[in-house]
Order: sequence, then C-alpha cells, then structure tokens
Amino acid sequence: MARAHSRAAYAGTMTDAPRRRRQSPAVYRRRRLAAALLALLVIGLVVWLVAAPPWRSAPTADPAPAASTVAPAPSAPAAVASPTPTPTPTPTAPAGPVECSPADITVEALTDKEEYGQGENPQLSIRLTNTSANACTMNVGTSAQSFTVTSGSDVWWRSTDCQSEPSDMEVTLAAGQQVTSAAPLTWDRTRSSVSSCGGERPFAPGGGATYHLSVSIGGIPSSGTVSFILR
Repeated sequence: MARAHSRAAYAGTMTDAPRRRRQSPAVYRRRRLAAALLALLVIGLVVWLVAAPPWRSAPTADPAPAASTVAPAPSAPAAVASPTPTPTPTPTAPAGPVECSPADITVEALTDKEEYGQGENPQLSIRLTNTSANACTMNVGTSAQSFTVTSGSDVWWRSTDCQSEPSDMEVTLAAGQQVTSAAPLTWDRTRSSVSSCGGERPFAPGGGATYHLSVSIGGIPSSGTVSFILR
C-alpha cells in the first residue's frame, strides 16, 4: 500500500510540473544570423586595427625645396652663312665643226661681166661666206647648187633642168671664210626645160635686154639677184 501510494504521489508530481515549450526553427535561424554578423564585425575591427592602427602618426612630408632662380646665360648670335657664289658655266667648244645653218652663211650670185655683146655667153658663179664665229661644214658640190636666169617674171634658164652627173663636195668653212665657185657655169643664152635638153632651144633676145641671176647652195638662197645686159 505504501508503494502504491508513492507511485501515485510521483505521478501526481509529474502531472502538476509545467512543460517547457520547444523553440521554433525561425528563432534558431535568427540567432545564428546574429552570431555570424557579430563575428564578421569583430573580424573587420581586428583587421582595421592591424592595417591602420590609430595610434600610428602619419609621416611628415618633407618640405619642397625652394626653386632657385637662375638667369639664363645670354646665347651667342647665330652665325649667318654667307651665300656661296654660283660658278658661271664655261661654254664648251663643240668637239668638231658642225653643219652650217642658213644663219651662218651668206650666199651671193656673181657674173663675170655686167654686159655681154652678141656671141658672148655669161659666166655664172656662186660666192658664200661663213659669217659665224665657228667653223662649219656644208656640201658645196654641183648637186647642191642651183642657178636661175629670169627676165621679169619669165624664167629663161635653170641649171638643174639638164644637169648631168651631179656630185657632192663636203668642205669645212672657217669662221669668216669666203669661197667662190672654182669653175664658173656657162649660160648659152637659150631657154631651158627638162623636155628640151637634147634638142633645139630658142635663144634669149638681146638688144639691151636685162636679165637677173639668182643662186642657191645647200638650200640657202642668195640674198638678192645680180643683173646683166645682153646685146
């Protein structure tokens, strides 16, 4: 009976004691979060104290040295280069005589007389002069010569109409040199044409008629004509 009474009393005691309520999971999560934040704050404070302790004084900057004022040394005046004189080119003489140009040569027509009687045939020549300051060469052969006799506008005779065996002769004319035909050409006082070289040709009238001779050599014409009279 006594043991039964004790169990009843113990059971009554267990029944009357208050029960502890179990915390919800959200409460545990908030506690863990608060603990983690507190730990991070402590760690950050420790790192700051190590890296930049408040008791260490900032280094004092050295005063900047005063800039010294140095007057620039006077510069010497730049030398002015004197212009180099340009040498005057010296004209070089040609290696040898060049071909005569029309500006270098003066050509004249010549006759042996101014008036011819009956039966006299005029003797015709060429004279040429090198008027340049240098020697030059030209062809003075019969192939380069031309004689023409006219009366007014009428052409009576040309040396080239019936010319036979023309030849070349290259000569050098010194500066200022003057030369004349070695052998004059004879005009037989007839009218010439390329079609009448081997036949009869009419004679030029005389009786005081005036005729004019013009010449050319190497394509250079005479500066004028020379006149003569046939009796």
